Amino acid sequence: MLTALKYWQIGAGAVLGALIASTPVYLYGKHEGRQQAAVSALESPVQVLRKRNEINETVSSSGAAALCGDFGLSVDDKAKCVRRLLEANSKP
Repeated sequence: MLTALKYWQIGAGAVLGALIASTPVYLYGKHEGRQQAAVSALESPVQVLRKRNEINETVSSSGAAALCGDFGLSVDDKAKCVRRLLEANSKP
Protein backbone atom coordinates (compact mmCIF):
# COMPACT_ATOMS: atom_id res chain seq x y z
CA MET A 1 0.00 0.00 0.00
CA LEU A 2 2.81 2.36 0.84
CA THR A 3 4.52 1.84 -2.49
CA ALA A 4 1.30 2.47 -4.42
CA LEU A 5 0.90 5.79 -2.61
CA LYS A 6 4.48 6.75 -3.50
CA TYR A 7 3.92 5.90 -7.17
CA TRP A 8 0.71 7.91 -7.15
CA GLN A 9 2.55 10.90 -5.64
CA ILE A 10 5.34 10.60 -8.18
CA GLY A 11 2.80 10.45 -11.03
CA ALA A 12 0.85 13.41 -9.67
CA GLY A 13 4.10 15.37 -9.23
CA ALA A 14 5.10 14.60 -12.81
CA VAL A 15 1.72 15.75 -14.14
CA LEU A 16 1.84 18.91 -12.04
CA GLY A 17 5.41 19.62 -13.16
CA ALA A 18 4.41 19.13 -16.81
CA LEU A 19 1.52 21.57 -16.40
CA ILE A 20 3.73 24.16 -14.75
CA ALA A 21 6.43 23.79 -17.41
CA SER A 22 4.02 23.80 -20.34
CA THR A 23 2.33 27.11 -19.48
CA PRO A 24 5.31 29.37 -20.34
CA VAL A 25 6.03 27.32 -23.47
CA TYR A 26 2.39 27.69 -24.59
CA LEU A 27 2.41 31.44 -23.97
CA TYR A 28 5.71 31.85 -25.82
CA GLY A 29 4.37 29.89 -28.80
CA LYS A 30 1.19 31.94 -28.83
CA HIS A 31 3.23 35.17 -28.82
CA GLU A 32 5.45 33.96 -31.65
CA GLY A 33 2.39 32.92 -33.66
CA ARG A 34 0.91 36.39 -33.31
CA GLN A 35 4.19 37.97 -34.38
CA GLN A 36 4.38 35.74 -37.43
CA ALA A 37 0.78 36.50 -38.36
CA ALA A 38 1.44 40.24 -38.06
CA VAL A 39 4.50 40.00 -40.30
CA SER A 40 2.58 37.96 -42.87
CA ALA A 41 -0.29 40.44 -42.80
CA LEU A 42 2.11 43.32 -43.52
CA GLU A 43 4.04 41.55 -46.27
CA SER A 44 1.03 41.19 -48.56
CA PRO A 45 0.13 44.91 -48.80
CA VAL A 46 3.80 45.80 -49.26
CA GLN A 47 4.05 43.41 -52.20
CA VAL A 48 0.86 44.84 -53.71
CA LEU A 49 2.22 48.39 -53.37
CA ARG A 50 5.52 47.42 -54.97
CA LYS A 51 3.69 45.82 -57.91
CA ARG A 52 1.47 48.90 -58.24
CA ASN A 53 4.54 51.15 -58.30
CA GLU A 54 6.10 49.00 -61.02
CA ILE A 55 2.92 49.26 -63.10
CA ASN A 56 2.71 53.03 -62.51
CA GLU A 57 6.32 53.46 -63.63
CA THR A 58 5.68 51.41 -66.76
CA VAL A 59 2.56 53.39 -67.61
CA SER A 60 4.22 56.74 -66.88
CA SER A 61 7.24 55.97 -69.03
CA SER A 62 5.16 54.62 -71.94
CA GLY A 63 3.70 56.82 -74.60
CA ALA A 64 0.01 56.87 -75.43
CA ALA A 65 0.55 54.90 -78.63
CA ALA A 66 2.49 52.18 -76.81
CA LEU A 67 -0.19 51.86 -74.15
CA CYS A 68 -2.99 51.58 -76.70
CA GLY A 69 -0.91 49.16 -78.75
CA ASP A 70 -0.68 46.82 -75.77
CA PHE A 71 -4.46 46.40 -75.84
CA GLY A 72 -4.39 44.82 -79.30
CA LEU A 73 -6.84 47.29 -80.78
CA SER A 74 -7.60 47.83 -84.44
CA VAL A 75 -6.04 50.84 -86.18
CA ASP A 76 -9.18 52.98 -85.81
CA ASP A 77 -9.71 51.99 -82.19
CA LYS A 78 -6.04 52.59 -81.46
CA ALA A 79 -6.30 56.15 -82.81
CA LYS A 80 -9.37 56.77 -80.61
CA CYS A 81 -7.55 55.32 -77.61
CA VAL A 82 -4.53 57.59 -78.17
CA ARG A 83 -6.79 60.63 -78.53
CA ARG A 84 -8.66 59.79 -75.31
CA LEU A 85 -5.43 59.23 -73.37
CA LEU A 86 -4.02 62.52 -74.55
CA GLU A 87 -7.26 64.29 -73.58
CA ALA A 88 -7.25 62.63 -70.15
CA ASN A 89 -3.64 63.62 -69.53
CA SER A 90 -4.26 67.24 -70.51
CA LYS A 91 -7.02 67.68 -67.92
CA PRO A 92 -5.88 68.95 -64.48
